[in-house]
Amino acid sequence: MKISISLQLLLGLLLAINGILLHCQAWPARYTFVVEETPYKRLCSTKNILTVNGQFPGPTLYARKGDTVIVDVFNRGNRNITLHWHGVDQPRNPWSDGPEYITQCPIQPGANFTQKIIFSEEEGTLWWHAHSEWDRATVHGAIIIYPNKDNNYPFAKPHAEIPVILGEWWKEDIGKLYTQTLQSGGDPNNSSAFLINGQPGHLYPCSESETFNLMVDYGKTYLLRLINSAVQEIMFFSIANHKVTVVGADASYTKPFTTDYVTISPGQTLDLLLTANQKPNHYYMAAKAYVGGVGVPYDNTTTTALLQYSNRGLKNYTYTPSPTPSFPTLPAYNDTNASVNFSGSLRSLADNNHPIDVPLKITTHLFYTVSVNSFPCPNNSCAGPNGTRFAASVNNISFVDPSIDILQAYYYHVNGEFGTRFPDFPPSLFNFTAQDLPLYLQIPKRGTEVKVLEYNTTVELVLQGTNLVSGDDHPMHLHGYSFYVVGMGLGNFDKDKDPLKYNLVDPPLRNTVIVPVNGWTTIRFKANNPGVWFMHCHLDRHMSWGMDVTFIVKNGKGPQAQMLPPPPDMPPC
Repeated sequence: MKISISLQLLLGLLLAINGILLHCQAWPARYTFVVEETPYKRLCSTKNILTVNGQFPGPTLYARKGDTVIVDVFNRGNRNITLHWHGVDQPRNPWSDGPEYITQCPIQPGANFTQKIIFSEEEGTLWWHAHSEWDRATVHGAIIIYPNKDNNYPFAKPHAEIPVILGEWWKEDIGKLYTQTLQSGGDPNNSSAFLINGQPGHLYPCSESETFNLMVDYGKTYLLRLINSAVQEIMFFSIANHKVTVVGADASYTKPFTTDYVTISPGQTLDLLLTANQKPNHYYMAAKAYVGGVGVPYDNTTTTALLQYSNRGLKNYTYTPSPTPSFPTLPAYNDTNASVNFSGSLRSLADNNHPIDVPLKITTHLFYTVSVNSFPCPNNSCAGPNGTRFAASVNNISFVDPSIDILQAYYYHVNGEFGTRFPDFPPSLFNFTAQDLPLYLQIPKRGTEVKVLEYNTTVELVLQGTNLVSGDDHPMHLHGYSFYVVGMGLGNFDKDKDPLKYNLVDPPLRNTVIVPVNGWTTIRFKANNPGVWFMHCHLDRHMSWGMDVTFIVKNGKGPQAQMLPPPPDMPPC
């Protein structure tokens, strides 16, 4: 196993170092992904995990802007699986988007499914992951989308490019953790470790020898493709004594922004330029959880990797590394201002070669509350607050999976699987962020309701966090679309004052955005991608508790405004 891991890392580094070759060559138009159980050792013990092609993290997909890639998925594992291509808009092609019981039924053990990945405007770093139960803990990998052959990066070409994937590790089986959590009604057990490129780092037992090491040459600049694949936690990330310059987020270029830390939620990606301009030595890069909610349990450990300066390029000088590498200063685990300030500093590049198109004339106004809730249990027998069962909701509806996926039910006109009365506004208006809220507000309704949008509708969606049960940050991900984040703030959204402060000039284009604890975020998008598209919190416990909503965008006029037909090998329900 160590040999296979080493070979994987060696191959990744060789590919990264040869950045010029990477940027010029044609990538495969077809990949084979075999989902299978593989033994991996972490934290002194070995367990079987689901992997793709035996790799953890999984293989990287490479493409150019506008490419179409085929992935043949074979499920040789021991449970159902689906795969999602996170942040890929998939124009007119929801059939390959991946969320189970939304756009497909899962691929059963022994079965296979061929997925077509249609890239359009994305350029930069994305990722793929399992979208069934919590299997994305180990079933995930990077997606790198280069500019098309006629264009270059809007920044100087880096010396090398390195994916940096943050993750979580549990000593227990992730499938059992998922089942036990939902059966008990309580919070899941905290993870046993955080990971950088699949390794916990020096601060955990039995981990030092396998710590991820990044070798750099003094004076060179490197592109770090940062991905947060963690299942339950938003993360702070930093590199000791070094600043990074953000140049991209969620496969969209940003105005260069230099910082000594970043905030990155599950689902998000950042493109970071790192210049090796400090005294040659060994330095830690580190990541730890950010948790804004009071009393919310979390893993309070820190994962590390090493940034090592080589002796190349040092004239008449060879250094001896310090006995203990320098450690970065990360914000406090509950520093909401640090999280909000970082996210609020991002701006779209918005130059002549990378124009943006922010919807200005809004035809559909939506206001969605996102809440942690609870259901009562007989004799207070559940593991949630005061013997209740944890739930979560959007506009007080806790999402329930249908018996077949919504996409097929919609396409084939199957009645009874979903309703079309998802409310545009919450059923009750109250002081959403007050400290003491009536207990009756905590109980949501269960339902499988969708929001139907006409083709080409311009949408403004205000996402308002609430303090029901426990206020928390919510990284909300919309499938099938990237959206402009035009506003964000703490407290209750003020419909008269807050829109006056919207950024309609160069707002960042994201596919996942953090709704701050007891705060709000406003996004805008044009509903020009027909199909069935999921929106959910990317903290998987919240998603599993019901913090989900599904959009159906109707077909427009003409063939280019209509959904593609289904592939012949859709997994059966």
